[in-house]
Amino acid sequence: MVFTQSAIVITGASVRLTGSGLGCSTWPECTPGSFTPTPEQPESPLHAWIEFGNRLLTFVLLINAIALFASIIRGKRRELRALGAVQILGILAQGVLGGITVLTGLNPATVAAHFLLSIVLIAAALSLRQRAHEKTPTGISLNPITKRLARIALALSILVIFAGTIVTGSGPHAGDDLAERFNLDPKTMSWIHADLVIALIGVTVALLIAIRLAEPEKVKQSWGKSARNFLLVCLGQGAIGYAQYFTGLPILLVGFHILGAVLVWLSIWNLTIKGSVLSRP
Repeated sequence: MVFTQSAIVITGASVRLTGSGLGCSTWPECTPGSFTPTPEQPESPLHAWIEFGNRLLTFVLLINAIALFASIIRGKRRELRALGAVQILGILAQGVLGGITVLTGLNPATVAAHFLLSIVLIAAALSLRQRAHEKTPTGISLNPITKRLARIALALSILVIFAGTIVTGSGPHAGDDLAERFNLDPKTMSWIHADLVIALIGVTVALLIAIRLAEPEKVKQSWGKSARNFLLVCLGQGAIGYAQYFTGLPILLVGFHILGAVLVWLSIWNLTIKGSVLSRP
């Protein structure tokens, strides 16, 4: 589920980046009178099939989630059932939200909500996977300072991702030439987003220092490695972000930046659940 939930974010981004967001002009049909693209519809056939293909992937994702939930029900791990059910309900909600996005002409608020819901589902899928493979809870007990810094890193990661959706909704690559944009200055929003990324990297460096000074060797070797990986992912994502900004937002780089956003989220959420960061001290 982690792979498929992450992959559909990338395929959804490809719909937007190719200008295919309204390739199917309505929902749940693709074009009035047909659930599939037709030669008669006014939209470009290429755009129509790109958008329709992404809709079909939602059904693949749903089948995968149902099969996973069925296997959980047959097993004895009752604690996994809620996380399994979240996947099914979330995918259904995504289908409805995707329909609203189309029916509102790719309103940037609904586009952002569509992405943010995927972020929640990716977190739930990763939690399910780690618990199913008995990789969590790990029994790691963090120093209060370390745990506080990890919580700040998580909060900043959420802010960075949220700000990224505002940047996306303010700039080009709307998914269609007629799509609305937020009435915000893209340059200003980009720099706010970048400032949050810099703050996140700074907090992560402080987190690594805290791990080195305050944690036992066992934590340094296991959880500390995940923290270092998170920093590397953030640095790579920041480099891509600056590169796309100064090169005029080429589609390929924007696509890699979206992939990077997914990797940043997977890394920080893995760090969170492995260290039981959200548990009480």
